[in-house]
Amino acid sequence: MRKLLLQLDSSRLPSVFDQVVAYDAGADDIMSYGGVTETDVRDLIHGCIFTRGPKDLHNTAVWIGGSNMSAGEQLLAMAQDALFAPFTVSMMLDSNGSNTTAVAAVVKIEETLGNLEGKKVLILAGTGPVGQRAGGLLAKDGAHVTITSRKPEQGEKARQFISARFNVQVEATTLNDPAALPELCKDIDVLLNSGPAGVQMVPKSAWTAAKSLKIAVDLNAVPPLGIEGVEVSDAGVVREGVVVYGAFGVGNFKTKLHKACVARLFTRNDLVLDAETIADIARELVAKKQ
Repeated sequence: MRKLLLQLDSSRLPSVFDQVVAYDAGADDIMSYGGVTETDVRDLIHGCIFTRGPKDLHNTAVWIGGSNMSAGEQLLAMAQDALFAPFTVSMMLDSNGSNTTAVAAVVKIEETLGNLEGKKVLILAGTGPVGQRAGGLLAKDGAHVTITSRKPEQGEKARQFISARFNVQVEATTLNDPAALPELCKDIDVLLNSGPAGVQMVPKSAWTAAKSLKIAVDLNAVPPLGIEGVEVSDAGVVREGVVVYGAFGVGNFKTKLHKACVARLFTRNDLVLDAETIADIARELVAKKQ
């Protein structure tokens, strides 16, 4: 029986990237819909669950994407509400690659440091979906997480979201002046940049002066890079005594994880792959490699 993936994309045009990765991961056919809204979801889900018997529904899966993670979360909630036993299919949420990117960064940090209990983490521009999910997962690992934002109200909103979504406590601080970076970086163990593309967030002098810093991860692939002195292809190299990862160094693992998750969708008909469950799969990949 053919493996069918229903792609529900909140953006007008369904992601070609997601389609290519899904084919590479073993999907035989992809049924793509763009501009999907909450009111569209139930009928689309019912269309894919009622055409196959329950024992065959592991061959049908749902992928939820798009450029807007908040919209994707709403689509996922509606898709879950449309299911009922025994007519269920596995689903995955990865709008704009936010879940797989955040998880890839977090797992590389875990792989480098091991136990994160009590470690101090600074996430720059942590109000976006990648920063929020990385912050939540790291806090669940026991780390003390601080996210930065240019606007205090955005930082507080993101802090509240992370706390509610992951049942953890994180801190938020306002960062408008680069001169404040050396003080913010003081005593941290982990520096993660999830800032906008093409914006340097941290000069080299700021992170190299942080004597306690053990790992720095930059998710910006567009010059100028977010953390000066970290190269885009760095994948666990040591610079200035710090283990560093650039966007491609994280991205290669993110793509491998993306494929593994899509393949996993077709093994059962009751999976919901969101940040935490995607992280479980990522840790399995690391364990197998070791």
